Parts: sequence; C-alpha cells; structure tokens
Amino acid sequence: MGLSTMFIRKHLQERPMIKGIIFDSDGVLVNSMPFHAKAWVEVFAEYGIEVTEEDIYEIEGSNHVGVINIFFGKAGRTPEPEIYAEILEKKRAHFLENNRAEVFEGMYDCLSSLKNKFKLAVASGADRTIVTSLMDKFYPGVFDAIISGEDVENGKPDPEPYEKAIVKLGLSKDECLVVENAPLGVESAKNAGVFCVGVPTYLDESKLKEADFVVRNHSELIEYLTDLKDSSL
Repeated sequence: MGLSTMFIRKHLQERPMIKGIIFDSDGVLVNSMPFHAKAWVEVFAEYGIEVTEEDIYEIEGSNHVGVINIFFGKAGRTPEPEIYAEILEKKRAHFLENNRAEVFEGMYDCLSSLKNKFKLAVASGADRTIVTSLMDKFYPGVFDAIISGEDVENGKPDPEPYEKAIVKLGLSKDECLVVENAPLGVESAKNAGVFCVGVPTYLDESKLKEADFVVRNHSELIEYLTDLKDSSL
C-alpha cells in the first residue's frame, strides 16, 4: 500500500465522507500561469510599474483587484477606481492573444473518473471569460460549479472563493477537499476551514507548507485523487 493510500484512508477515518473536490484552475488543471504572468508583466509595464513573472507566481490566486492593489501599492501608488476594469480588459486581451496553455497530462481522464463519485468545482482568481474558456476547452461538462475572480468581492487568500464554491456544491466544508498550487490559494482554503492538498507546479513545495498534504507533482496528484476515489467506495 502506497504512502498516499495509507494517508487518505487514515484521513477518511477521521473526517466525514468527502463528497466534493474543488480545484484551482491555473497550475492545477491547466498549465496556463506562464501566459497569465507574461500578460500581467506587459500590462503593468504600460503603467510604468516593473513586475517580474516570478512576482506574479508569488501572488498567484489573487483576483485582478488584489493583483492591481498589490503592485500599485509596492510602487507607492493608489489606483484610480476606473483603472481596475481598464487593466482587467488589457490583461485579458494580452492573455487571450498569446495563450498557448495545455491541460496537464492525465488530468482530464482523472477528473472524468472522479465525476462519477464526487461533485466537482473550480475556484479561480482569473476573470470569468478566461476561466470558462479554458474549462470549456479542456474539461467540457466536468464541473458542477465554477467560481471566477469576478464572482467574489474578496479574492484569495480570503476564504470567500472556496466558501462560495462549497455553497454552490450544496455541501459543508468538512465534506470538501481543495487542490491548490499557490500559497495564497492554500491560505484561502485553510481560512475557509477546508482540507487542502498542494501540488508545487511553479514554486518550490516549501511555499505550500500550510497545506495539509503536499504531493510532488501532477503524477502523484492523480495517484492521490484515484486513491481517494477508490478509498471512498
């Protein structure tokens, strides 16, 4: 019996039956963050603010309001109210023009098998147009609920994205599990009181130390989720 199987079965003995799994999108379901990061870097440059792609990875999961506030704040500037929509539109255009994102190998088949056992949701910090276009392309008909960065007032690390997803699924927090790849996303899940599995896609796994369990890569994540499904039979 593998380590993850032993862990999952012990976990399931200590908690109510898992009925729902909530996924972050970028970096968990789709390898899309490099294109988000590039878009943000280019757009902030238009406003005279220097941002690196690594800077974007560090705050991945925040919605556009949070991202703008963070980097304008670091530059000692206060964004005007009308600038949020303006920057969001420019960032969206950059992303959609240059996006070459691909699904992580094996994830579609994994989620398709999970759908027979669990309710599935997405809680992403990206805007609704981008999230829905990626999910429609790579995971059509898989999810019972999709929460975008535009669907919440407070993005990650606030608990609102995951709390809203839980409500949409009609479950309790103890019946759900979150899969995240970003520190702010892990913090959001834990602030919502939800068990969180981390997968270090773009950052070192030490950045996800607040997660309840960390797999090393997507191959281990698929193994974990498969064991979870089999252990719930």
